[in-house]
Amino acid sequence: MSSISQRSASRRDAVPDMADKIELIDNLCARARILPVITIEREEDVLPLADALAAGGLDTLEITLRSEHGLGAIRTLREQRPNLCVGAGTVLDELMLAEAEAAGAQFIVTPGCTAELLRAGVYSPLPLLPGISSASEIMLGYALGYRRFKLFPAEISGGVAALKALGGPFGNVRFCPTGGVTPDNVRNYMAQPNVMCVGGTWMMDRDWIRQGDWARIQAASAEALQLLA
Repeated sequence: MSSISQRSASRRDAVPDMADKIELIDNLCARARILPVITIEREEDVLPLADALAAGGLDTLEITLRSEHGLGAIRTLREQRPNLCVGAGTVLDELMLAEAEAAGAQFIVTPGCTAELLRAGVYSPLPLLPGISSASEIMLGYALGYRRFKLFPAEISGGVAALKALGGPFGNVRFCPTGGVTPDNVRNYMAQPNVMCVGGTWMMDRDWIRQGDWARIQAASAEALQLLA
């Protein structure tokens, strides 16, 4: 047995059950409404970017592990911004899941799903939101107790039409669409009864971050939430 598997096995008795994790996801999505999907390119951007998003009303953040700064950003935010809810995104395997847990992530988001990662999520103390783009992938997670998923990439995978179609066979499943969500379509997504929140990046243009235009990011965050008012 691998060291990761041993750690997973040793903590199973203390892990919340899937119903509790579903409730945790529902609560954080209700708090977020719009979940900023953040890839940190420079370490010095972590705190001012998070502060700008939070000042605009977006205080539940997905920090992706697409860059070398992802895990460090999660640690920094958990230590220095305890008022924020910080999760890890782009988690691809069991090792990355363990690293995100150790960094202090409060939830996990994946771009897709494998049997190994879904099983690891069952035994993780953190709620995991698996990425899916088909009914078959939903069924893989459903068999293990998952009822909340990320539709990714949302627009390419059918967008609102796909959500309506999936609502038929999966009446108790809800989604966080991510990928192609914009100010022009966010209200259409949020109007779907099986959508709990959306993920996006439009409120933090890369050029704004590079230029340190935090006021613009704050304003764009507030405007994003106003779209849902």
